[in-house]
This record gives sequence, structure tokens and C-alpha cells, in this order.
Amino acid sequence: MAKRYSLTARNTLVGLSFILPNFAGFFVFVLIPVLFSLVLSVMKWDGFNPMKFVALDNFFMIFRDSVFRASIWRTFLYTASCVALTMFASLGLAVLLNKGIRAKTFFRSAIYFPSVASVIAIAVVWQQLFMKTPPGPINMFLRVLGVDNPPGWFGTTKWALPGVIIVSVWRSMGYYMIVYLAALQNIPRELHEAASIDGATGVQYFWRIAMPLLLPATFFVVLMMTINSFKSFDIIFALTEGGPGTATTLVSNYIYNNAFIYFNYGRTSAAALVLFLIVGGITFFQFRVEKKLSE
Repeated sequence: MAKRYSLTARNTLVGLSFILPNFAGFFVFVLIPVLFSLVLSVMKWDGFNPMKFVALDNFFMIFRDSVFRASIWRTFLYTASCVALTMFASLGLAVLLNKGIRAKTFFRSAIYFPSVASVIAIAVVWQQLFMKTPPGPINMFLRVLGVDNPPGWFGTTKWALPGVIIVSVWRSMGYYMIVYLAALQNIPRELHEAASIDGATGVQYFWRIAMPLLLPATFFVVLMMTINSFKSFDIIFALTEGGPGTATTLVSNYIYNNAFIYFNYGRTSAAALVLFLIVGGITFFQFRVEKKLSE
């Protein structure tokens, strides 16, 4: 009996030793900063002078800030556009590459590559593609199509955000294409054969058979894209740094500016907490919708 307990205790210690580094990393690099951020959200602190308790003043200040209010609206617009366009693009590519086309392995790799490529390299390439003077390849193509005055893209407040959305969709669609491709290949081939025997067209098979079976994959894509889009920072900073002006300033850029340019850590923490509550609320709503659809 003692030996059995000794073996159980030893196995437990071995298991704990494997997960302890992960817990230690989470505690040091995630939990403590999050708790400290909650404390800072009710403090006034610039990183040099002593902290001063200001209660909810930081929250009142950011919501009185027109830049922050505009960044919230812009973040919702950016997220909704990226989620919808990425979902349709990745699903369409997955359907095409699930068929027996030539060199499909090459196309899968080529489309997936941007999701693992360097953000800086992506930004430099797309800045050249969208260049207005001298015209880059995209504006040259638009002129061939008859557009006499193509947009300035990242140099104008009107077209900077659409340009960032295009780059973000292009960067993300390869990863989610793999998700949809795996889901499509898990659909039993017998269902397609049965639908063909019953006279169903390809469109009818896709909407009535394939799409219901793709709901779990679609939920995953929408959920992950929503979270990633709300906290998107690197690609926007590399492309426009939130400009021109504040045309592409999302909440994440607002947080960065207040932390590392204005050194207002209290306002930064308050904005980060607001972003966390927004993402948490949307995620909770998505789980409720997914649960109802799966019932």
C-alpha cells in the first residue's frame, strides 16, 4: 500500500514538474502584469513620480477623449471588415484548393506563407505596391482599368484604413484557409456521392450539406479573427503607425501611444481594461450564439 502511494506521489510530482514552468511563466508574465494594470487603471502615474489614486478619473478622461472614442468605432469597423472578408476569402480558397487542381500543394504553401512571414517585410512590400508617386503596381493597374486619379492609400485619411484592411486580410486568409481545408477534408465522401445520386448540384451540396458541417470551423475562424483583429497592432504600426493623423489609430495604437509616447500609464491601463471588456463581451456573445446553433 505504501509503495502504491509512493508511486502515485512520484507520478504526481513528475506531472507537476512538467507544468510548473508554464504556470511560472503565466504567473510572472501574464497574471502579475494584468493585476498591476488593474491597479494602474485607478492611478495617475508617469513611471517616474509617485502614484496618485484618482479613482475612475482615467476612465472619464479617455471617454472624453475624441481620439479614443473614434478609435473604438474604427476598431469595430476594422474588425468587422477583416472577419467578414477573411472568412469568405479563406473559405473560397479552401473550396478551390480542395479540388483536384494542378500544383495545389504549391498554391496552399504560397497562400499560407504570408501568415508566417515577417510583419516588417510585409509592410515594406505593400507600401511599395500601394505607392502613389511614383505609382506602384496597384495604382498602375487601376489606371489601366480607367481610374484616372487612383487613391493615395496609406498617404490619405480616406484610403489608409481600407488599405490596412486589405493587407490584414491577405496576411490572415492563408492560416484560416488551412482550417477550412481540414474541415472540408473531414466531411465524409459518402455524403457527396449520395447528394450526386439524388441530383443535387454543387451549389446545393455546398449550402445544404457542407456548410452545416463547417459551422464549428466557421465559429473558430470568427472567434479567433475577432480577438486577433481587436488586438491587432503590429501590422498597423508597421504600415502607417496609426496615421496619417489618426486615420488608422485603433484602440491598441491608442494604448501604445499613451504608454510609450505620453507616459500616461493610468490612462493606458484604463483603455486596455475597456478593450478587454469589449473583447470579453463579444466572445461571450459568440459562444452563446454557437451554443444555440449547435442545439
